[in-house]
Amino acid sequence: MIKIELLDKSHDRKRFDCGTTQLNMFLQKTARQHITKGMSRTFVLINDENSKEILGFYTLSICEVETEYLPPIIAKKYPDQIPALKLARLAVSKKHQHKGYGNYLIGSAVEKVILISENVGIIGLFVDAKDSHTKEYYEQFGFISLHGKPLALFLPIKTLVHYKSTTNQ
Repeated sequence: MIKIELLDKSHDRKRFDCGTTQLNMFLQKTARQHITKGMSRTFVLINDENSKEILGFYTLSICEVETEYLPPIIAKKYPDQIPALKLARLAVSKKHQHKGYGNYLIGSAVEKVILISENVGIIGLFVDAKDSHTKEYYEQFGFISLHGKPLALFLPIKTLVHYKSTTNQ
């Protein structure tokens, strides 16, 4: 059975390869340091049969966003800068891609963001897509581009709650 847990020393980070050097290096060299320093949290997807192997991962961190980049209908409701969460990284290992694990990871992230929003004031989830293909992937979940930053995407809390209710996460 697959499950998601916080990255720890027991997980085999060295063998993880998603095909993107920057993401691999972050997981292997930086993610645990960021957890220890309180800068972000990285969650890993594992299978109970081999709980050391990382199938995929995502990282969440707090961010502050300038409202000038939000769609006007949303921006008018807020001050100049607003708190949010950022899906800082998301990756699935090459040998486990195209199995729906990316969607599973996003579902888990959405669940955590909603839980956080119930306890801390945030307006939504942000992500920076690396290219137009990745942007299209995020758009299928309801992410919208920020004004003047087409690869920076935003998912309002209301959309997150709707997404969770339709996917039964």
